Amino acid sequence: MKKLDNFSNCLDVLKNADFEFANNNEIYRTGVIGQFNLTFELAWKALQAVLRIHGAEGAGTGSPREILQLGYKLGFVNDSAVWLLMLKKRNTAAHIYNEEEIDEMLLLIRDSFIPAFTALEKTLKSKLDAVELG
Repeated sequence: MKKLDNFSNCLDVLKNADFEFANNNEIYRTGVIGQFNLTFELAWKALQAVLRIHGAEGAGTGSPREILQLGYKLGFVNDSAVWLLMLKKRNTAAHIYNEEEIDEMLLLIRDSFIPAFTALEKTLKSKLDAVELG
């Protein structure tokens, strides 16, 4: 499935980010945050597509927040707090100018958001396999 493949490819790039290098390189830091934003967009759209395939009511339309909440309700998303924080951070990432906020964002991406993306990727692949095999 194209949306899931796009999400997986984008996540692979984010996973390979060099967070040590980002500490001392402003343009690289900005790039990591940009890659997070793209990964987040592709993640919720892949979630929406897999929810649709599963016939989830309400998956046809909806904001990222609504799709994430539906995914959580149906067991596709395992940590709603992390995902809602991700949504909030994605919405404010374009307006971060303070070095401390950038440092915090990079730590969140490394320590919380990448593991959440990875868990979602695994869940979506298994949910998709279940439909294809069923």
